[in-house]
Amino acid sequence: MSLLVVKDLKQHFPVRGGVLMRAVASCKAVDGVSFELGKGETVGLVGESGCGKTTLGKAIVRLLKPTDGKIVFDGSDITHEGIGALRPIRRNMQMIFQDPAESLNPRHTVRDILEEPFIVQKIGSRDERRKWVAELLDKVGLSATAADRFPFEFSGGQRQRIGIARAIALKPKLIVCDEPVSALDVSVQSQVLNLLLDLQREMGLSYLFIAHGLSVVKHMSDRVAVMYLGKIMELAPAEQLYRNPRHAYTKALLDAIPVPDPSKRRERRLLQGDVPSPINPPDGCAFGHRMKHPKWEQSVGMDLSLKEVSPGHWVQPCPCCAA
Repeated sequence: MSLLVVKDLKQHFPVRGGVLMRAVASCKAVDGVSFELGKGETVGLVGESGCGKTTLGKAIVRLLKPTDGKIVFDGSDITHEGIGALRPIRRNMQMIFQDPAESLNPRHTVRDILEEPFIVQKIGSRDERRKWVAELLDKVGLSATAADRFPFEFSGGQRQRIGIARAIALKPKLIVCDEPVSALDVSVQSQVLNLLLDLQREMGLSYLFIAHGLSVVKHMSDRVAVMYLGKIMELAPAEQLYRNPRHAYTKALLDAIPVPDPSKRRERRLLQGDVPSPINPPDGCAFGHRMKHPKWEQSVGMDLSLKEVSPGHWVQPCPCCAA
């Protein structure tokens, strides 16, 4: 059984205007996303900035209330649960945020930050919590003396380790990793990624891994979902997607990966046009509309739900983008 099932999830935000600031339109940040995540599995989520990746992650852990669709976590429908009902569920689903400097309270010591999940969930005595904090710091590669220091006293990589320690404190089943290494130096990124992999093996964690770097996603993920303008364009096992991409947008993203050899040349598919507005997305295939593809009009009115083209490989069946 899948740990997480997301079915036709939508997250729309009202756009207000006029003297009375009434809703005059809606921003379709996530517009009908469906996928499943198994126990111990990592699904990578990639796409351009503004495509809805972070919004999807926040909706899944219910930091946002979905507009429509269904979220089933560990067999329970949590789509419309209130704050009280979500509190025990959140022991099993956590989030690592992109910027550790913004996600850690600068007025709290590391001990306060790591003890807070136990206090909120009413777990353990004071002495037990102090012991658990020391164990968490050791697990993420920090010394026990770090507990009495403040976040600003650490480097970016160390702060992200503190954020990871906070996420694993309650031994969750699912962690949404929202670009956890994009704000870090390149020399530190591999250390944090390897830490996440070690913790996954040790604790049996499932990850929804959101990132821009396609090479990073390939290293971390069992399957990869490619997102564009609030929708998933392609979903496949990582090796299969990188070896045989079927959607034009996926191919363009893969072409954008730099080759660390200046003597090698390759043909690139340059993206034309601008990303359409999520407030007024075009009918049919949004990527085909952007590229002014001659077959775009054929996609208008079509059912563009993902179709399985080979075992485990799902693609949006668009006449102008799907190979």
